[in-house]
Amino acid sequence: MEVLKTWMADPVHSNVEFVVRHMMISRVRGSFKKFEIAFNGDPENLESGKATAKIEVASVFTGDNGRDDDLRSSNFFEISKYPYITFESTKIEKVSGDQYKVHGNLTIKNVTKEVIFDGELGGKLKDPYGNQRFGFSATASINRREFGLTWNMVLDNGGVMVGDVVKVELALEMVEMKQS
Repeated sequence: MEVLKTWMADPVHSNVEFVVRHMMISRVRGSFKKFEIAFNGDPENLESGKATAKIEVASVFTGDNGRDDDLRSSNFFEISKYPYITFESTKIEKVSGDQYKVHGNLTIKNVTKEVIFDGELGGKLKDPYGNQRFGFSATASINRREFGLTWNMVLDNGGVMVGDVVKVELALEMVEMKQS
């Protein structure tokens, strides 16, 4: 029986980011600074593998301390009750070449929904220190309201403060974990 290799996202060379409309006229970008993203399998055959993620919501960063505190509060993520966002793949399908669709269950605030990420394999290599690495990027759009992130404010122009659609963007450099 083949032993599946475990790969972990290198936190120094990986990003978990999001983009959402602000006041219907611009976009605000943010990220999560603490996360554990794993892939069990072979990057040469992604379809047979499984991906998981655990994101520490308290690590949210948008460049504005007040906004970050608001995102951590009961207005949004309510980190005292729901400290993590999780993802578990249910199927990885090759679309063509280096293009993939990663199907899975995303859980935010104890609400789980199926999400499909459009992904791209960036390649595989051995780094100067002898570690095997591969790159993978992925994007998905979610409706934040479906996950209980419903706070908003109506503006004078009839728009709202925060858009409902959130684009999730991942840029991952995965490192093979040594078997002990």
